[in-house]
Amino acid sequence: MKPGIHPEYRPLVFRDRAAGHAFLTRSTATSDHTVVWEDGHSYPVIDVEVSSASHPFFTGRQRVLDTAGRVERFEQRYGGRGR
Repeated sequence: MKPGIHPEYRPLVFRDRAAGHAFLTRSTATSDHTVVWEDGHSYPVIDVEVSSASHPFFTGRQRVLDTAGRVERFEQRYGGRGR
């Protein structure tokens, strides 16, 4: 990498307030807020609205749509496929 043109890459905590979940990773993002992590060190923290801990797809709370019923209703309303 060319020196002096890339942002600093450092540890950062992302915290999902809705799920009460936080994880430590590395990022170029910055924040003025800090949090003391489990290891006793203080890291910048960014609060996010949705993460894998609260998103319905990853938690298994996602609703499955009845697509077959929708297709049948569409065909009843507007006719079948160009037969």
